[in-house]
Amino acid sequence: MSYPRELGLLAFVAVVLVVVVWAATRGPEGPSADLRTSTLLTGPNGSKALHEVLVQLGHPSQRRRTSLFTLAQEGTQRPALLAILDPPMWLESAELEQVASYVTGGGAVLAVGEGGGLTGCVGWEAVRADHGFKGDGVSVRSPQPDLHLPRATVVLKRRLERRLEGLAKRRVGRSENPCGTLVPRVIDTLLTAKDGRPVAVRLHYRGEGSITLFADADWFRNQAWRDSDAPRVLLPLLTVAPRGRVTWDEYHQGFGEESSMGALTWSWVRRSPGGWAIVQLVAIGLVWLAVTAVRFGPPRSVIERRRRSALEHLEALGAGLESASDSEATVRRIVAGLRRRLSRAGHMGGTDLKGWLETLELATTTPRGRGAVRRLRHLITQRGGAFPERALDAAQAVEDVWQELRPRTTRDTF
Repeated sequence: MSYPRELGLLAFVAVVLVVVVWAATRGPEGPSADLRTSTLLTGPNGSKALHEVLVQLGHPSQRRRTSLFTLAQEGTQRPALLAILDPPMWLESAELEQVASYVTGGGAVLAVGEGGGLTGCVGWEAVRADHGFKGDGVSVRSPQPDLHLPRATVVLKRRLERRLEGLAKRRVGRSENPCGTLVPRVIDTLLTAKDGRPVAVRLHYRGEGSITLFADADWFRNQAWRDSDAPRVLLPLLTVAPRGRVTWDEYHQGFGEESSMGALTWSWVRRSPGGWAIVQLVAIGLVWLAVTAVRFGPPRSVIERRRRSALEHLEALGAGLESASDSEATVRRIVAGLRRRLSRAGHMGGTDLKGWLETLELATTTPRGRGAVRRLRHLITQRGGAFPERALDAAQAVEDVWQELRPRTTRDTF
């Protein structure tokens, strides 16, 4: 592939990635697009303000990210009020049984909207407040004067018979209805629309337990708590137990306990037939690699490839220079090597070898050394001459100079 084609392909991939990222982020993502009434969401449609207000008021508030299968058996760890804010996931039949035991044991529950199936379980349903196309709801009678309250788009309606919805309806038969034990002693209407339809009711059960039903989940969103007086009406419902802990059901909002990808993958591998098939294939592949990786029998004969020694390289270099009859380059290389050896840092210096030899002659103290330096000057300036003789003379002169001027690190021994 040519270089321009590679650049073109890289540019095309970059454009595709930019388009994909733009398409993925152009929609309304984040808290504003999430319609769940969860205390973990901070957008206008979330309900984090409820949890933070209770915490600032000093009231115990906790988020629950586990199922309700053990709600009634938690003893002293049970919440004083369990808030189920219209979750998108329905409660299982076993969870409804636990909620029923929790309420008959003195617990309090706040179910908003359908309440994960709990509203229908106790014989009520949340219906649209108006049948028109505006969808702006109906006005609500204020329990206190001068309160600016949101309009109710959903109201409560009694059912002639109890029936379960969603997942609970599919898993619970008529003979195993966990809601059969939830028979209220008293029903109090807490909030009504101006036409008299109930918006919030409280069902009292034996054992001092209660279930508060609130039809409109929009009252529990951050925007309603910011723009209206809804907190002044809802705070008494959330603090039904003055010093008890309010627990928000986040498990059915889709915020269960997080697990790592490795743990989820291993759980799927262990519990699914496809996972076991993958494990078997991986085991077969490992056995195949183990068998093929070990070679049995004597080692195979191969061609031995030996690198050249330093002397062979030197001979090859000399043969190349001899064939080129370049005696001047040979002499200059020999002299340059002497200068590098005499330099402390191994610095090559400039290319003026003649001037360096003149300086070296002045630094030489013995007649033998000065004579060797003069021979090197003569060989550098000499033109022509047989290659072997000239190269040998230069090498001998360099050796004489080296013997005279080489650094002495230890005392000579005799």
